[in-house]
Amino acid sequence: MDNNETGALTSSRPYLLRGFYEWIVDNSLTPYILVNATHPGVMVPPESVVNGQIVLNINSAAVQRLTLDNDAVRFGARFAGTHWEICVPVGAVLAIYAKENGRGITFSDDDEDQPGEPPSGGSSSPASSRPQLKLVT
Repeated sequence: MDNNETGALTSSRPYLLRGFYEWIVDNSLTPYILVNATHPGVMVPPESVVNGQIVLNINSAAVQRLTLDNDAVRFGARFAGTHWEICVPVGAVLAIYAKENGRGITFSDDDEDQPGEPPSGGSSSPASSRPQLKLVT
């Protein structure tokens, strides 16, 4: 049984990441991601982490073998002359934006989709099931 058959939805975060990545690259800008380096499963150079976060340049000129999967962002890159295989679970990505103008999208911990959970109170009224949108600048 897949997620749709059970009423659960997959997270929208990896789709938004890929969409913004493509938009940034299509506009000849440099895609950066802001990562919560304390999130379980994050593999980044610890000496590059500041206040529990790290900013990563994911431009194709800066990384090798970039993949933006539904579960993680993965690539190879050099930090201070040392090769690293970077793995960032999608839930650890706090933002993706263009270096040149800062345009992109930010995520918070509550952006993680909760599969199969009804709105609080169990009401099915239209007001409680309205989509919530955020302004993207």
